Amino acid sequence: MRIIVREAVLEDAPLIANLTRKAWAGKCPPTSRGHRDTWVNVNEDLHAGGAFILLVDDIPAGSLRWAPLDEDENVWKIRRLGVIPAFCGQNLSQHLIEAVIHHAQLCEIAELRLFLHRYLEPLTSLYEAYGFELAPEIEFSTRDTLDLPPIMMRKTLES
Repeated sequence: MRIIVREAVLEDAPLIANLTRKAWAGKCPPTSRGHRDTWVNVNEDLHAGGAFILLVDDIPAGSLRWAPLDEDENVWKIRRLGVIPAFCGQNLSQHLIEAVIHHAQLCEIAELRLFLHRYLEPLTSLYEAYGFELAPEIEFSTRDTLDLPPIMMRKTLES
C-alpha cells in the first residue's frame, strides 16, 4: 500500500467536498454540516487556509482542512478530517494529522485547535497521542445551541 498526503489546490475543491460527504455518511448525525459540503464551501476554506488530500495507491481516500482563527492568525483550527469508508480501520487518518502538524510547524504557527462532537469522544485518545490536550476553556462560537457543546482540544507548537 502506497500512501501519499499532498497539499490541495483550488481545483481539488469538488474532490474534497465529495470525500467529506462520503466520510460523513453513516458516521455523523444528519445535522452535521459535512453532509452538505460543496465545492463552494471547500473553495472558501482553501482561500482562507488549506487542505491535505490522502491518497492510497493513487486513490483519494480522505482529506483534512485548516484555517486560521479570525481573531488570531497564529492559531489554526483543524476542520473536516475524514477518511472514506473503503479505507477506514487502517489508521490512515494519522497521516493527515501528522501532515497538518508538520505544515503548521514549518509555517511557525503557535497552536492548533480542533473540536469533536460528543459522539466522536472516543477519538480524543487519538489526538492526545499527537500532543493535543483537552481545552474546555475554549468557546466554540459557531455551534448549534441545541447540541451539546463540542469537546475542544489544542496543541501548542514549539517555535
